[in-house]
Amino acid sequence: MVNTAQADSGETRTRARTRRTILQAAVEVLGTDRSAPLSEVARAAGVSRSTLQRYFPERVDLVRALDQHVWELVDEATERARPTEGTAIEALERLVAELFELRAPVMLVASDADPEGECDDGEGEDQGEQDSSSDLAMYDLVERGHEDGTVDPRITPLWFKHLLWATLYTGWGYGASARVSSYEALRLTVHSFLKAVERR
Repeated sequence: MVNTAQADSGETRTRARTRRTILQAAVEVLGTDRSAPLSEVARAAGVSRSTLQRYFPERVDLVRALDQHVWELVDEATERARPTEGTAIEALERLVAELFELRAPVMLVASDADPEGECDDGEGEDQGEQDSSSDLAMYDLVERGHEDGTVDPRITPLWFKHLLWATLYTGWGYGASARVSSYEALRLTVHSFLKAVERR
């Protein structure tokens, strides 16, 4: 009984790793060419086409899974930023830096890769009860900033969220169009966002 449970657990972990590997490969391949065949995604992931199809039978299944995968990456990045440590502004600087590294996956799902238009770019209507753990962490961070005096009290949590994503998109776009280094684009993104939300 125990051996069966351990085997099932091992298989589940293996499946989760394979699924994530396929999704990461899809970000790389489809981020470069959205019309690339799934065989290229399979090759980049180091799996057979039949293996990929066991996880994602149709292209639309993969594209929809990419959207969920990206927001899991956002949640992980938010956690790495340690939003409850230090002042709110210090945590915010870490958060922007962590999220800035997600340019490729976020831009992929934000560019309407889903042929049925079901892709969420993070800037749509308020999700209400469906707020992700990263959204809730951001809202808490704003409230803490109000309390510790580092975030402008006029900045509401929802406005903060929209402004953060708008600033990130601006930074990513600037980095591409101005052909500056990623470091310079990040530096300007962090500087601009902190100036926009910090209490003066």
